[in-house]
Amino acid sequence: MGLSEGVVKKIVLSYTYVSIWILLSFMVIVYNKYILDRKMYNWPYPISLTMIHMAFCSCLAYILVRVVQVVEAVSMSWELYLKSVVPIGLLYSLSLWLSNSAYIYLSVSFIQMLKALMPVAVYSMSVFCNKEAFNSETMANMISISIGVGIAAYGEAKFDSWGVMLQLGAVAFEATRLVLIQILLTSKGITLNPITSLYYVAPCCLVFLFFPWLLVEFPILKDTSTFHFDYVIFGSNSLCAFALNLAVFLLVGKTSALTMNVAGVVKDWLLIAFSWSVIKDTVTPINLFGYALAFLGVAYYNHCKLQALKAKEAQQQQQQQGDEEAGRLLQDKEAEDNS
Repeated sequence: MGLSEGVVKKIVLSYTYVSIWILLSFMVIVYNKYILDRKMYNWPYPISLTMIHMAFCSCLAYILVRVVQVVEAVSMSWELYLKSVVPIGLLYSLSLWLSNSAYIYLSVSFIQMLKALMPVAVYSMSVFCNKEAFNSETMANMISISIGVGIAAYGEAKFDSWGVMLQLGAVAFEATRLVLIQILLTSKGITLNPITSLYYVAPCCLVFLFFPWLLVEFPILKDTSTFHFDYVIFGSNSLCAFALNLAVFLLVGKTSALTMNVAGVVKDWLLIAFSWSVIKDTVTPINLFGYALAFLGVAYYNHCKLQALKAKEAQQQQQQQGDEEAGRLLQDKEAEDNS
């Protein structure tokens, strides 16, 4: 039995959204590496680069929300903004700052391997904040992911402890941000898509990054008379970063967040292959063995999440059918009483 035209169209669109997201995510990571790496474009100023991204995204998000009105702004008081959005903005700015800084010290392939720890950090923080119940089987899987990443780190040819600390810090801040979104926003019935997230979060990120930039990078940039702002490089880089957020909006809106997680695993393998074949980063057999072990753990984690999601949907469907059946029985009883 062949698939209907509607189903085929839906499958094609889903794969198109996934492909666009993978391509843009791939481009942003490689582009950031190119700009920050001392052996490439040689502009090792991660705070400045992140601030350029945030300024660009703030302006475009404002145009899309307030001028073009592609999406509606969320009704939010100043008190709610300060208590809920500002802490998330602080964590996001720290996460971006540290993750971009790691590109100066580590290879693209090794950074992707370290990012496999994200489910471990999110689960641990969720348990710590009582947003998720502790499960020994899930924790055992988290330990297996951690062991895999540890083996990959052991096999890293150009291991840099400072770069690893930066990337692990970025993972920790990002995991805390994701959990805080659930606590401070989702639990209050506020849902932000990637465009409205940038509209509210990017400006406060810009403010938070300004102070370390003033102390750390501004004095160096001021004394670097040879530097001239390249509008093509930084403009196209910022445009890619904003386009990635739009792609997330499309991907999650048309498929699911879980689809993005699975696509992220494919993207990581592609980046590792690109890093090895094009950038000529060294990828050792121990690297690959460790990451393969971590990959299996992440794949199992995503599988468990999918099963839990299906079970929840089935339960909701059963409950809805039960409510409809109860409604019909009540109507029949009222009809009998009236006759």
